[in-house]
Amino acid sequence: MKKKTFILAFIILLIIIIFAQIAYKLSNSGNNINKSDANDILNIKSYEATIEVEVYSNKNTNKYIIKQKYLEPNMLKQEILEPENLKGLTTILEGEKLIIEDKRLSLKKTYDKYKNINGNSLSLIQFLEEYKSATEIEETEQAKEKTIKIKLDKSTNKYEKYKKIYIDKTTNLPTKMEILDINQNRTVYILYKEIKVNKTSQEEMLEN
Repeated sequence: MKKKTFILAFIILLIIIIFAQIAYKLSNSGNNINKSDANDILNIKSYEATIEVEVYSNKNTNKYIIKQKYLEPNMLKQEILEPENLKGLTTILEGEKLIIEDKRLSLKKTYDKYKNINGNSLSLIQFLEEYKSATEIEETEQAKEKTIKIKLDKSTNKYEKYKKIYIDKTTNLPTKMEILDINQNRTVYILYKEIKVNKTSQEEMLEN
């Protein structure tokens, strides 16, 4: 019974990841800022964040609260805190190893030779990698925040064609991120409820 429940939870997690990538843009006006202005974020070595995620479809909106941790060069941990039926479902990417764990059921599955460390649309690291390689970038500045919008040049997915991140000018930390479809309509909204950068150790990455 536990095994069946774990498999079901695993399938749901994959659906969340896939849906976030294919689920169903808005550019602020202002003065252009230099690419170097975002260097503190672009060059982070680690981050830990609690994010609130809304995924939009034609019929409804699904909401999640997720804990993320990243440590360079290739460690990414993601744990679902809400909704309650998915609480404790965790993925850990370490190099080419993917670990999926359901803490409530004390079940764990490991997959070797998994190479897609940046393949999570909800990850701040994926945005940073995409920013570095993007050829179409819009950067604007308002009184209290800067925004960076990129076009995902290599994306053939019409539901994930643009990304936009908002950065607090005082802290230089992201406050929210949007994923937009080909028509620049919001498909995924991420609110950074808590975030800290360059303060996460390997021990903290692996702790429960």
